[in-house]
Amino acid sequence: MRKRIALLTTTLLTAAPVAALAQPITGPYVSLGSGYNIKQNEGATIENTSRNISREATQNSGTYRWGNGFNVQASAGYGLGNGLRVELEGNYIYNDVNNFVHTPRPTASTGHQEDYGLFVNVLYDINTQEYGVDTGGVTPYVGVGVGYDWIHLGPLTSTGANTVFHAGGTNGGFAYQGIIGVAYPLPWVPGLDVTAEYRFVGNVNNGSYSGTRYGPLGVSKSKVDLGEDLNHQFIVGLRYAFYQPAPPPPAPPAPVAAPAPAPARTYLVFFDWDRADLTARARQIIAEAAQASTHVETTRIEVNGYTDLSGTAAYNQRLSVRRAQSVEAELVRDGVPRNEILIHGYGESNPLVPTAKGVREPQNRRVEIILH
Repeated sequence: MRKRIALLTTTLLTAAPVAALAQPITGPYVSLGSGYNIKQNEGATIENTSRNISREATQNSGTYRWGNGFNVQASAGYGLGNGLRVELEGNYIYNDVNNFVHTPRPTASTGHQEDYGLFVNVLYDINTQEYGVDTGGVTPYVGVGVGYDWIHLGPLTSTGANTVFHAGGTNGGFAYQGIIGVAYPLPWVPGLDVTAEYRFVGNVNNGSYSGTRYGPLGVSKSKVDLGEDLNHQFIVGLRYAFYQPAPPPPAPPAPVAAPAPAPARTYLVFFDWDRADLTARARQIIAEAAQASTHVETTRIEVNGYTDLSGTAAYNQRLSVRRAQSVEAELVRDGVPRNEILIHGYGESNPLVPTAKGVREPQNRRVEIILH
């Protein structure tokens, strides 16, 4: 059991550096999903518990094979704005039994198993923009959860050559799960995402279920002991985050400096939201700045990067540096010596247009090229 949890945790952590463009969830959200459930075979022991009949004479050990089933899950959570989310989840799993396999041959079986789980999950939305990966708006995420799972047999019947066994009831125990998923925003409803997930869900103690056995030795009380309950789930769902801002409007054309007898000393390069790559217009302005540096007396060139006030301050600081580095590289390609260029990243400080925190203002996403 410990080895399985350790392997699951390692897999989730190593999956983290993959991709995302959408902004992390900030505030409350709800989700609903359903899908396909594959329940692994479960080891089982059926034995007599009546005092007047030898237990060893009526004991069978084998494996229950389950048919594929379905699951439903609903959750409510809160996003911290830095990629981390915490949520409370309830789920339901249903599977029919196929047969009970033991020596010398499989035994026909009917019945089903239902799981009712309550979990606390911790998840992380991966912002791949920090790794230079563009996923086209898809946000991958990983998570783990722990909780309690109630398992109901309703009822289980196994029919052999000379015996019939019935068992049923409800047990519960500690449960755990690992989650790997992706989310894609639906543009017509701000805050609404479609999600696709794989989940591995386990219950460490399926427990014992009382029953009745009919056979050559008469009617006797019996029980079935089931092993660990393990499930593989494939889920499609919807997630709605409250209070999310509407998508930003298209960025206005970059302002053009009025004609002047002498070249300008300051040039502005604008960027799309959460991006550090250069547009065609940005490259044209950088080329003009590089050309101007050869016609005016210049001792140094400052390249200062800025962001708007959406996102976290730490992320915006790194983004402003990447923007300044993109402009510096283009200046060097246009013939400006690298040793004449000084770059700075000022994050969300000194906005051109003062706004509240979280507002995506296009004119604040800029790099200033200053000729000294």
